[in-house]
Amino acid sequence: MPGENLTRQEAADRAATVAVESYDVDLDLTRGDRIFASRTRITFTATPGASTFVDLIADAVHEIELNGRQVDPRAWDGARVAVEGLAERNELVVVADCRYMHTGEGLHRFVDPVDDEVYLYSQFEVADSRRVFAVFEQPDLKAEFRFSVRAPKHWTVVSNSPTPEPQAADGDESAAVWHFAPTPRISSYITAIVAGPYHRVTGELTSSDGRTIPLGVFCRASLAEHLDAENVMDITRAGFAFFEKTFDRPYPFEKYDQLFVPEFNAGAMENAGAVTFLENYVFRSKVPEATVERRVVTILHELAHMWFGDLVTMRWWNDLWLNESFAEYMSTLATAEATEWTEAWTTFSSLEKGWAYRQDQLPSTHPIVAEINDLEDVEVNFDGITYAKGASVLKQLVAWVGREEFLAGVRRYFAKHEWGNTELRDLLTELEATSGRDLTAWSQVWLERAGVTLLRPELTTDDDGVITSFVVTQEVPEEYPVQRPHRLVIGGYDVVERDGATRLERVLRVETDVDGARTEIPELVGRPRPALILLNDEDLAYAKVRLDEDSLRTAVEHLAHFEDSLARSLIWAAAWDMTRDGELPAREYIELVLRNVGAQTDSTVLLVLLRQLGLALRGYSAPESRAELTPRVADRLWEIAQAAEAGSDSQLQLVRAFAHEAVTESQLDTVAGLLDGTTTLPGLAVDTDLRWALLTSLAAGGRAGEEEIAAESRRDNTAAGRQAAARAGAIIPTREAKEQVWESVVDSERLPNALQNAVVDGFTDVHDPALLVPFVDRYFDSLERVWAERTNEMAQTVVTGMYPFPLAGLADVHGVDLLARTDEWLAAHPDAAPALRRLVSEDRDAVRRALAAQAADRTTQP
Repeated sequence: MPGENLTRQEAADRAATVAVESYDVDLDLTRGDRIFASRTRITFTATPGASTFVDLIADAVHEIELNGRQVDPRAWDGARVAVEGLAERNELVVVADCRYMHTGEGLHRFVDPVDDEVYLYSQFEVADSRRVFAVFEQPDLKAEFRFSVRAPKHWTVVSNSPTPEPQAADGDESAAVWHFAPTPRISSYITAIVAGPYHRVTGELTSSDGRTIPLGVFCRASLAEHLDAENVMDITRAGFAFFEKTFDRPYPFEKYDQLFVPEFNAGAMENAGAVTFLENYVFRSKVPEATVERRVVTILHELAHMWFGDLVTMRWWNDLWLNESFAEYMSTLATAEATEWTEAWTTFSSLEKGWAYRQDQLPSTHPIVAEINDLEDVEVNFDGITYAKGASVLKQLVAWVGREEFLAGVRRYFAKHEWGNTELRDLLTELEATSGRDLTAWSQVWLERAGVTLLRPELTTDDDGVITSFVVTQEVPEEYPVQRPHRLVIGGYDVVERDGATRLERVLRVETDVDGARTEIPELVGRPRPALILLNDEDLAYAKVRLDEDSLRTAVEHLAHFEDSLARSLIWAAAWDMTRDGELPAREYIELVLRNVGAQTDSTVLLVLLRQLGLALRGYSAPESRAELTPRVADRLWEIAQAAEAGSDSQLQLVRAFAHEAVTESQLDTVAGLLDGTTTLPGLAVDTDLRWALLTSLAAGGRAGEEEIAAESRRDNTAAGRQAAARAGAIIPTREAKEQVWESVVDSERLPNALQNAVVDGFTDVHDPALLVPFVDRYFDSLERVWAERTNEMAQTVVTGMYPFPLAGLADVHGVDLLARTDEWLAAHPDAAPALRRLVSEDRDAVRRALAAQAADRTTQP
């Protein structure tokens, strides 16, 4: 719709024209299942005589009143309300009908299939508060917000301010009204309304300034038995203590509620004092420890935002990276130092940095400080650069300026800018003051230039194995030829036999600065050469690394013998980088994983390795070898699962991985046996979620269909069960099943976001890529229509999820050259929305990389 895509220039012009004092927002949530009533009164000052606009996406606008004068409702064009002839002080009232959403944006409405109760929650980032009330929708126009909400009286209503006692509603005994106190001055995107018969567990903590902070943990009533609220509050208390001490500033709001809500698109959202979380973090079945740890990091990430993001907020979305990167860095630091998850930096290295390196090698990579011209740019920049690379670079900065100096600068930043809006330069100014370093050059090469560099060791030794020279080379991509300074550790490891066990122990550590194409490391000259030399030990720097030939050999032979989990994860990362870059054949990487994965005890690293094993097998291996390779991989996964400790995290993850790769009749027989109980593993609980994983495996293999899926759905008539059933139905290997998916997500908009995600996920998860051939042209023909007609979240899911990647490298088999077809679309649509072209170009790059990896793997075929 014209006017929905706010530009940065428009926002700057509007901020120069108006300053907002307050919003009074009245919502009536008792009007039915489609529409709710919204009345907004905005008090603001303006340049006298000026004109501007207020954002609102609604079904209908009934009344517009400016300074006591009625304004023609046609001043609203569907996305903006034009206001003209402003006074120095103004009051604008807008009365509208707004629509409940089923996309995870705006005010999302969900009906619980267990008890038919209705649950609502808001999701306003980036620019969706305008779907609920009239608003100046940009982060630098902060204001006080006073919400009044009319809703069924048996509901709970939560907002940013403490929940008041509900009052009787006029004329309706079944309804009540909640009048919330005004918030502090905050941005509209972190306001929140959550309403429904939510189950609530309460607690409290004492803030560093002596206040009692009420705590609340919420979920749907039908999930109450699975809500481990005390654990959530324990993590929260640890985070409060850590951040209040680290930031030297008490928690800035009155209370802290955490709400697990259905059909949420993201992991969580930092609404001030009312954080919403993905409902999957309420664990109804046994989940990998990686998922438990991820919940801890997510809780602390959102809590860090209460200071960095909510108390002090970016002026415009080009500093979104700083908002998210800071929270990502601080949450990992807090996890490692204030919780039982002391190996959090290993998790960060394996999961977050891996994401960053992938994103930074795409054609769509961008500087950390991205050029954000409009809201569409923002929507596609919630990526690995914004979160993971930014956090990695902050970790590098901390190593460079010193931790205490960094945190002292952050404290000065909060003190100077509380309740205000800032830009990157505001933070750098404080860091320069506390560290004594000029960060201008650092900012230019790290924040304003894209790309990831590759570090390699070059060394020579004498006949006695003593190092005679050692150089670190820095290779830069042609597209982004910038040499960066790196603060890093070089570690040396030897194989040690002790107490009957083999270990790789660190015997050498040198912390140094690397800058330029070649950096001499004189500290290593004259030392005995260790068996393995690891650049970027301790993972301080942001760079891909390679091992020299002898170190690689030692790593392959002794990967399971590292005492340090972070060092081991860095070796895994280097091997995976080599595979993605076509330097290590996929078959060799697969063998490396299968030889060592059984000894991997870090849950997140194991999770990542099994994902990478699947991609190496299905995407990077030579296609002609997969008929032989896939059954062998699945058999080996089952062997390792059987040998795993009873009831362990590894056992669960390996069984799931085996089920996903099972293709032969014998393997599917094993899966069926696990599902019906005729095959058992000691300690393995085949609970609700594992049953769905096993049934989905059988569906993918053609051994289960709609009847079996319907029967399992009757056993699990829940929201999660419906999503699992949808994915299992979409994975059935028939043309009819794929057509049903296509009709439900491309030809129509009938599915809510969570069900759409589930069926899209199942659509391309195929043993036989031939199933996708009939949809290739239809996919490309639908792109612009989908992008124009759907909300951003829903459109992105279709564009990325329905791309037929499994056909990469199979042109000779199926007659579809996916790379050429993608190039054809890009060439024919130069004027398509930039965000859409970006997503398609990223899909293209995945195919290009797969073809190169397949070619490298082909050279090793017997």
